[in-house]
Amino acid sequence: MEKTKIEWCDSTWNPVTGCLHGCEYCYARRYTKRFGKDLLDLSDFACRNEGLHLLDSKMESTPYPYGFEPTFHRYRLNDYIKKTGKDIFVCSMGDLFGEWVPDRWIVDVMNACIKNPDNNYLFLTKNPGRYREHYIPRDFATLWFGTTVTRKDEISRVYEMRSHRNKFVSIEPLFEDLGLKKGSRFFLFVDWVIIGAETGNRKGKTVPDREWVENIVDACRQEHVPVFMKESLAPVWGGELVQEFPEGLKAWQRGRRGQGG
Repeated sequence: MEKTKIEWCDSTWNPVTGCLHGCEYCYARRYTKRFGKDLLDLSDFACRNEGLHLLDSKMESTPYPYGFEPTFHRYRLNDYIKKTGKDIFVCSMGDLFGEWVPDRWIVDVMNACIKNPDNNYLFLTKNPGRYREHYIPRDFATLWFGTTVTRKDEISRVYEMRSHRNKFVSIEPLFEDLGLKKGSRFFLFVDWVIIGAETGNRKGKTVPDREWVENIVDACRQEHVPVFMKESLAPVWGGELVQEFPEGLKAWQRGRRGQGG
């Protein structure tokens, strides 16, 4: 478990790393290129599914010995044992619910979370349909289910989470206006929205318009949903960032800053 610069959580915990989505803006892939190997051919994402790895002990030579190929670091399952009162982003260096991830990996990670209910565990996926499967305890109060939306055609992902408690949407990076019309009630079933701009120096990087962000904030206000703007939005927003947390997360910060939830 590691400290993190991600503003909306306290720690990251990565029992499973690696991903097959192939997003051109992925910070995690850039990170593994720097501190590990890069064994996965990006041109082969559509058909590659056999590159799964299991580690029962730490590899001292590199934290990512298989690069960005999906890897279960089973020895990390007890990393959280002595931690309490933390908001933990689970698998920030991969997608735990990607379609290529074996059920057994997910079950083991979820069981580890449930054994220690003294922390909050936040999951983020581009494949929220797997949240509906039988091994996910929908009403467990310390589990937070998130999905990523970067473009208008990804909005349907939000509706796949409607039956769960503690739902959030990460709109990062924001690539276009999501087309949220007044009265659309897009965030009716959502408990929290995070907004951020693309970071890094990728050629063709998108800088969002302030109007796109305003439309999201207005839609959240309509449903009384807290909004958290990441620091990457500072040049776009131009004023004090809105950084709110939902009830149950970052309670001590909300008390110190006087933020509502």
